[in-house]
Amino acid sequence: MSNLEKLPVTVITGFLGAGKTTLVRHLMQNPQGKRLAVVVNEFGDVGVDGEILKSCAIPECPAENIMELANGCICCTVADDFIPTIEALMALEPRPEHIIIETSGLALPKPLLKAFDWPDIRSKITVDGVIALADAEAVADGRFATDVAKVDAQREADDSLDHETPLSEVFEDQIACADIILLTKPDLAGPDGVQRAKAVIAEESPRSIPVVEVAEGAVDPRVVLGLEAAAEDDIDARPSHHESHHHHHDHDHHHGHDHDHHHDHDHDDFHSVIIELPEQTDAADFAARVERLAKEQNILRVKGYAAVEGKPMRLLVQAVGTRVRHQFDRPWQPDENRQGRVVVIAEQANVNLDAIRSVLID
Repeated sequence: MSNLEKLPVTVITGFLGAGKTTLVRHLMQNPQGKRLAVVVNEFGDVGVDGEILKSCAIPECPAENIMELANGCICCTVADDFIPTIEALMALEPRPEHIIIETSGLALPKPLLKAFDWPDIRSKITVDGVIALADAEAVADGRFATDVAKVDAQREADDSLDHETPLSEVFEDQIACADIILLTKPDLAGPDGVQRAKAVIAEESPRSIPVVEVAEGAVDPRVVLGLEAAAEDDIDARPSHHESHHHHHDHDHHHGHDHDHHHDHDHDDFHSVIIELPEQTDAADFAARVERLAKEQNILRVKGYAAVEGKPMRLLVQAVGTRVRHQFDRPWQPDENRQGRVVVIAEQANVNLDAIRSVLID
């Protein structure tokens, strides 16, 4: 089975109250023409999230595509619950084209990624990306969760959890495992709170991860779906407290977020531009320039292909923030113009077409 046929799964993490269900609902209502399926693994408030999501089922995501795992965290019930649920979704006719998993707020994401290594589904599924939601105000205040008492009650109710782990560590694990972070409720935190929250996240991130402010779960689906991160192959790049002792790295903190603009977010805030590319001299050099875009222009996503001199194959490029993956995917056809093109997605305020072009096209 080729990589392209693997069913993409997006994992959404974040504490109770961070806005996971709102985000999932938004993605369901804007499915980008894909048939979606949703798995909810919320502990304690059994049925609430599932009911909310089932009530907004649409043709692209009918109610039977929405499943709940209510008895304990996914990683502890892999064989009994999780794998059969995924297999049941994959057996649906028509088969879903993308699965979204809303994890329990206290679930550590890494064991879940390891669950995807399970032999029965390893060849059939790829973890498209891990999205971490964080309440901007709570992070800025060092509480990490919107309602700490509620999160503690949820923790007490769940026997499978380590009750001693401080919330800050669970938060750090969620951040360390993520491909992209959505900072929710930016309006409540205010511009200063948002800056403080971003500083906390930068401090905790093992690598430079894109952080996007999102109000009311309204993020452009192109920013969070189709990341093709293949997280299951990349587990070691996502450190966790629960395996190794924590040591802080000195990060190069250039996040380009120093300006004080604050705006209400909706779909118009994300802008995508298509850049036609001349033939490239070297694949690695091109990938390095895509990485530079994220650092210098604050670009969230780059996706597309390029022609490389002397190479009969087309170079596919896929970047989320500074994390760039590239591979040769198929030969250029004889009658095909060896013309590369990439789609670049950024927040509206960061789109400077000339600057983007000058980095990608020497």
